[in-house]
Amino acid sequence: MFQGASAINLDAKGRMSIPAKHRDALSIQCEGRLTLTRHPDGCVMLFPRPVWEQHRQQISAWPMQARAWQRIFLGYATDVEMDTAGRILISPELRAAVGLDKEVMMMGMGSHFEIWDAAKMAEKELQALEAGTPDVLANFSF
Repeated sequence: MFQGASAINLDAKGRMSIPAKHRDALSIQCEGRLTLTRHPDGCVMLFPRPVWEQHRQQISAWPMQARAWQRIFLGYATDVEMDTAGRILISPELRAAVGLDKEVMMMGMGSHFEIWDAAKMAEKELQALEAGTPDVLANFSF
């Protein structure tokens, strides 16, 4: 179960270091084998490979009416492996598709991570707060 936020800088080649708090878990869970893909909200999703393979099977079975969505999820999917320094490379195509720049935020989302351009994520959070609490959370409390 991945959770928490980490501020990370991409290097000039588009590599990012997986935070140490997640690196060991990913090494154990999937031997550092990961899959990156595009999310329509404007971020990159990072999955342990076994988790992605389950999603990939479901997405591949979608009907023709969902072909455009298959292209978003499957077309941008890239298998990567952590190097010995715990870094991964985010392809130029994927970085361009979601607008990743140098400063990114890596957010644990349970079974996977989201990688956001830091400024874009701050903007999305502000929009969500300004929109108010959605009805689906009406009965939610800590």
